Amino acid sequence: MTAQTVSTVGKSERPLPTPAASVARMFLDRVQAQPNDEAFRAPVLPSEQWVSSTWKETDTKVRRLAGGLLALGIDLEDRVAIQATTSLDWILADLAIMLAGGATTTVYPSTQPEDVGFILADSDSRLVFAEDASQVAKIAAHRADLAAVQKVIVFDGKGDGDWVMSMEDLGRLGDEYNQANPGGIDERVAKIGPEHLATLIYTSGTTGRPKGVMLTHGNWAYEGASIDALNLIHKEWVHFLWLPLSHSFGKVLLSAQLQVGFVTAVDGRVDRIVDNLAIIKPTFMAAAPRIFEKVYTKIVSTTDAGPGVKAKIFAWAFGVGQKAAALEREGKPVGGALAAQRRVADKLVFTKIRAGLGGNIEYFISGSAALSRPIAEWF
Repeated sequence: MTAQTVSTVGKSERPLPTPAASVARMFLDRVQAQPNDEAFRAPVLPSEQWVSSTWKETDTKVRRLAGGLLALGIDLEDRVAIQATTSLDWILADLAIMLAGGATTTVYPSTQPEDVGFILADSDSRLVFAEDASQVAKIAAHRADLAAVQKVIVFDGKGDGDWVMSMEDLGRLGDEYNQANPGGIDERVAKIGPEHLATLIYTSGTTGRPKGVMLTHGNWAYEGASIDALNLIHKEWVHFLWLPLSHSFGKVLLSAQLQVGFVTAVDGRVDRIVDNLAIIKPTFMAAAPRIFEKVYTKIVSTTDAGPGVKAKIFAWAFGVGQKAAALEREGKPVGGALAAQRRVADKLVFTKIRAGLGGNIEYFISGSAALSRPIAEWF
């Protein structure tokens, strides 16, 4: 389904829940509500083995990092940048920033060094989470212009004993802070209100330098509550997240997770999307149109490369499916010979395609640009 055509037919909408005071409060409330339920799932490299963590385990990791941020002096609305590909580490860092009361400044990992320097300076970022040495190098190239940046925390790598520290270094600092200040994090969360800045998302816009879009805790909390009220997504579901978290689309999905409590399987590697669908078996996934085009192209090209009979059966099945779907969109019944043909098409073709996409999909959500009608109808 596309974001433009999603229907609530057969779904009962609920009254809008009262939005939480902050993203930090959303997270802590979810931990309290579902401590032993699975929260996240992520691959461990290079084995590609997927490992799960509960909400309680996630809370432990996030509190270590949040304590480290407080130890480094992060105060309400202080900017802390994340310059990395979508991953579980990205999410943990963002949640830690939320608990510390800071504001996450998002930087795409593909951003050129000149623009990295501009964004970090323009946002007045005090700390930066960087994915690896290549991202650290972009920051270091402009260190002379980044007087506000106290430390760079690297996801994948070691500290240098000076400006760069590892995630474990930050965690150890957090352990010391939390032991000395057992109520420090909760006291900070209590001070965060819906009016406080939560996120700065930089967009290139149409001309000139990147521009920072300011989004408050109230913005994200309302998004989560609104999606919950639609009653389209349920806490038993599994969400596959690959979207860039440097963009609002990905962050909206995190807000929805904190509100509803479903599982998020996260891997930002675009070249692994189709393979991961079969592994994760998600209930829903959101993407930009180009990803649906890639999935369509891969399936069609694989079929076309097979024996001629297979390609003809494939084409026949989708011809039948399109006729049946057209009738359903018009509110007309699918019966007689067409209904029988669709049952055969489903057995020969559609069940195999659904299995390749994990077999459990309830929704594909397309956004950020227009999805072409032929691709939408094919899905």
